[in-house]
Amino acid sequence: MEEAKDKGMGRYKQRFQRVLEKVDGTLDQPLDIAALAEVAAYSRFHFQRQFSAFLGLGIADYRRLLKLKRAGHKLAFRQDCPVTDIAYDAGYENLESFSRAFKRTFGQSPTAFRAAPDWTIWHRTYDPLTDLKGQTMPETGLDFDRIRIVDFPETLVAVLEHQGTPAGLPATVRRFVDWRRENALPPSRSATFNILYDDPKTVAPEDYRFDVCCSVSQEVPENSQGVITKTIPGGRCAVIEHHGSLDHADADIRALYRDWLPQSGEELRDYPLFVQRISFFPDVPEHEAKTEIYLPLM
Repeated sequence: MEEAKDKGMGRYKQRFQRVLEKVDGTLDQPLDIAALAEVAAYSRFHFQRQFSAFLGLGIADYRRLLKLKRAGHKLAFRQDCPVTDIAYDAGYENLESFSRAFKRTFGQSPTAFRAAPDWTIWHRTYDPLTDLKGQTMPETGLDFDRIRIVDFPETLVAVLEHQGTPAGLPATVRRFVDWRRENALPPSRSATFNILYDDPKTVAPEDYRFDVCCSVSQEVPENSQGVITKTIPGGRCAVIEHHGSLDHADADIRALYRDWLPQSGEELRDYPLFVQRISFFPDVPEHEAKTEIYLPLM
């Protein structure tokens, strides 16, 4: 009985995961309730009620928040993107209506947010949605064919260290993005890495450590942003490609440690888990973002 219930819940989550990915990938198209209901395999008469019961808000409001999230990321991390273009991209006919909607949602005008983002209301708005979206990802066995063993080359990186609550990470990333821009090191020329020292679910917020990095060809000069030089050591690594937000990479990371490692005969090296960001939100829909997760091996 319980096994059948678990399988039913797994299928339910998979259906909703497909719906959320469809919504994410069609933000620039008109809202098509019938098409989403078909993806969910629900009658359109029940789909909207089911959606709002699951996420706590209607499909139109959910799409609006996704568009504003994309707009917020562009304002904070894509300084070369004009605010007017961001407003049109978010579905608003003019800058005034976009500014009103953005300020009503986040407490700052788009211009003020771009200059100095206050992430407090942002986290209050999106963290519950992130958690709910994570719940749509059913726990499935890890496909070992997805895992490769590679020889990672020793890589010199510029690093901005973050220590403290994970909620403070966007501000750290913003400082690092500003430094990269000043030093002409865009992701197209300089690979982007993160070093994950701690699991945010098991460490006290004040002790959480996370390095924001990019590859460089020489030592980083002293600078006001606090960016320093480190080396990601070369060596054997197990690597798996994750699609979507890194906030939802827990299942892949857990499966590497819990399922793959004990059966692999491998031993871990004394270096933290790290990732390379291959493609980024908001440049691609969030569920299409690609990250390579590296587990250092002996």
